Amino acid sequence: MRFRPCIDLHHGKVKQIVGSTLADDPASLLTNFASDLPPAHYAALYRQDGLVGGHVIMLGQGNEAVARDALAAWPGGMQVGGGITADNAIHWLEQGASHLIVTSHVFHDGVLDQERLTRLNRLVGKKRLVLDLSCRWRQDGYYVVTDRWQRFTTLRICPKVLDDLAGFCDEFLIHAVDVEGKCMGIDTRLLDLLAAVVPVPTTYAGGVASLADLEQIRCSGRGRIDVTVGSALDIFGGSGLRYQDVVAYHGRLASAS
Repeated sequence: MRFRPCIDLHHGKVKQIVGSTLADDPASLLTNFASDLPPAHYAALYRQDGLVGGHVIMLGQGNEAVARDALAAWPGGMQVGGGITADNAIHWLEQGASHLIVTSHVFHDGVLDQERLTRLNRLVGKKRLVLDLSCRWRQDGYYVVTDRWQRFTTLRICPKVLDDLAGFCDEFLIHAVDVEGKCMGIDTRLLDLLAAVVPVPTTYAGGVASLADLEQIRCSGRGRIDVTVGSALDIFGGSGLRYQDVVAYHGRLASAS
């Protein structure tokens, strides 16, 4: 298990937001933390600590310039997502992103758009593509949600779907949206599902609040699931986890592997 750091951008600033509140109405937005430090500061920190494979996520418009700054602070060290399409994919690779994270672009009217996914795969190659399959529970399973996690798609997370999609990408990024940003503990039901079936490297996000949660992800995930942490970290105003403790934990796991 690897620790994958994050830089979430909203209106040009590094923020930690309760993901399920990312709606069109600004009054509904719940923000846990907003930093006075530029995104490039965090990218440089992650570079210093050797944390490869983190992600820069642009939550809406107005984040492009600072996202480029963050990628420039560590060329090839971080992935980028948020508004990635076939039209701008090459541009973001040229800005220094190691991978492109895509979700809403490859869905149309709530249905997976196979044509768009195939086009992106051919354009940038399987090894540069990450599919964001962030999901929420509804009735009979976990369904991928798009458009700032507000819209349910028809795509239910299951072994066949993951196997099929793994042919188009290098990794999956999966936020447990129902607990994301709430520091209320991880979604163990989703974690157990993923650990049993994921065919490519997968990063889990959502609800991590303590080192005990990290250890549970390591054990339940059978070492197959990486993790990212946001609002609980002290560098993002949290009180549950010290960033340096997480870096040290990551280092111990790396040394033991």
